[in-house]
Amino acid sequence: MFSRINIVPRWIIFSLDLTCMVLSLCFAYFIRFNFDTHLMDMAELSRNLLIMAVICSVVFFSIKTYAGIIRYTSAQDSFRILFAIVISNMIFFAANVILFTFDKQHIIPNAVLIINGLTSFLLLITYRVLVKYFFIYVKNLKIDKRRVIIYGAGDVGLAAKRTLDHDQKVNMNVVAFIDDDERKRGKVIDSVKIYHISELKTLLAMEKIDDLIIADQDLQPGKKNAIVDLCLEHDIKTLILPPVESWINGQINTRQIQNIRIEDLLEREGIVIQNDVISGQLHGKRVLVTGAAGSIGSEIVRQVSKFHPQMIILHDQSESPLHEMQLELQENNLSNNFHTFIGDVRDPSRMEMLFKTFKPHHVYHAAAYKHVPLMEHNPGEAVRTNVMGTRIIADLAVKYGVQKFVMISTDKAVNPTNVMGASKRIAEIYVQSLFNSFKKIGQIRYTNGLAHLNGHEGKAVTKFITTRFGNVLGSNGSVIPRFKAQIQKGGPITVTHPDITRYFMTIPEACRLVLEAGSMGEGGEIFIFDMGKSVKIVELAKKMIRLSGLIPNQDIAIEFSGLRPGEKLYEELLNDLENTVPTHHDKIMVAQVREYDFEMIDKHIEELIRLSCEYKDLQVVMKMKEIVPEYKSNNSVYEELDGKTA
Repeated sequence: MFSRINIVPRWIIFSLDLTCMVLSLCFAYFIRFNFDTHLMDMAELSRNLLIMAVICSVVFFSIKTYAGIIRYTSAQDSFRILFAIVISNMIFFAANVILFTFDKQHIIPNAVLIINGLTSFLLLITYRVLVKYFFIYVKNLKIDKRRVIIYGAGDVGLAAKRTLDHDQKVNMNVVAFIDDDERKRGKVIDSVKIYHISELKTLLAMEKIDDLIIADQDLQPGKKNAIVDLCLEHDIKTLILPPVESWINGQINTRQIQNIRIEDLLEREGIVIQNDVISGQLHGKRVLVTGAAGSIGSEIVRQVSKFHPQMIILHDQSESPLHEMQLELQENNLSNNFHTFIGDVRDPSRMEMLFKTFKPHHVYHAAAYKHVPLMEHNPGEAVRTNVMGTRIIADLAVKYGVQKFVMISTDKAVNPTNVMGASKRIAEIYVQSLFNSFKKIGQIRYTNGLAHLNGHEGKAVTKFITTRFGNVLGSNGSVIPRFKAQIQKGGPITVTHPDITRYFMTIPEACRLVLEAGSMGEGGEIFIFDMGKSVKIVELAKKMIRLSGLIPNQDIAIEFSGLRPGEKLYEELLNDLENTVPTHHDKIMVAQVREYDFEMIDKHIEELIRLSCEYKDLQVVMKMKEIVPEYKSNNSVYEELDGKTA
């Protein structure tokens, strides 16, 4: 029956408020005259009750004390009621002062006014609070109520608790707060006890808990993983609140409380970068980002825009995603100075026009083909984009005096087992050997952060820098979106091999490191990033199933499809002959790689590009293996070529 109760009409609240004021005035008279009715002038009381009713009607209507929803009474409503009571009583007090001036008798004794002010406020607030808790009590009577713990006994946690209490459509009852602040242990917020994080395991074991909501916005990833793992052990669903800045009008909505995502658990400690150094290099400069419509390229654009460059040139051959990126920049006011440029990195004339028109100071080269199985079946296209495209952009960077060229590479370039990884390794070799070739011409001299050749005054040398990292969460073709889609369809989840592992990094994290490495590079370096610990893909799949409230291999089956062509069981960041040198940033290292003669590499790549343009796949792969001797095909039709090039 109570579940059908709707919002109380305003006229009822208005009537109740007037009734409270009348009762309060009567009570004030009784207190003033010690409950002795013989001392009270009943005619005066009746007259004053009528006057009070009229005055309060006008004041309450003007201030709209009746407009709030009683079950959602807040401090703001209390201040509004207090203001209305003060105004009502001040009118009587002012009348008394005027009458006293003309030697007339007061309307209401001042003592009665003071008592009336206190009792009326108490009555008006008390009945509202009682109604509020009545609705909460009725809401909590539901048999199917889910018992909830909130992690984080701060302002955000309290806001989440009150939101759940007020939303009649949510069958949740907060039974405890958890916090890592020892000072809060045993205290109570909104009638809910606070427990210390050390008591969580015991609490989960003793109480019947259905959900845990993480409301701590600053919870470290390691602790977050530990809490989620503990909840999964007890079959408890884990939810998470969105960041405060995404709340609607500063208030949390129950629809914004979401299941925790696997991406939230794979995040690592926040990365600190030298914004001042990066800003000094990018501020007021023209920055070209190739592949700007892709997952990495678009994030580089977003982050570069924060450093107020003179212009960002967004280059891509994909029309629709590039248009969407342009709309995003316009809507979010990330950059007012940008230009979109459609073109293929494999088209020398179009790329020449790009450099000639905009003359960029910095280039972030993210355009590439990266899907391993597709490139394994299309080696000519992999070479034309990843090798020839990089060569064209790099040569134009030198021709038009680009200050820095940052190439985005991959961990698959280390001891490559597939065409894609080998093509990226060849691109690495080209840009590195191109820069090293300048050393043969003459000693490179650095002035104000720019590289010059001795004996060639005014001739700037482009600093070529390579960054190498693993898989990024949420990128195009990432395994996580695929697993999510398979879970939504009811399974099965397909994993290539039970022992396959991968490194993961968030897109913003990877791009921050790209900018940092680009700022510290002096040319010729291959920077590798600390990717953390590798993740076993089958365990990732199981965790995603359990986070969805399902049971692996019971509700959702996990099937092994076998390694795809060119796929590794695990990825590496350095090959066997390479070492690393630390930098000032603990997440970035410099790979000590062997150097190649540029003239020899240039001839090999020229031949490779010729073969790729003729789409002679076997000859293309054989040439790639000749350039990169450590390239050994795995689970591929090209394995037979390894013996021929050994």
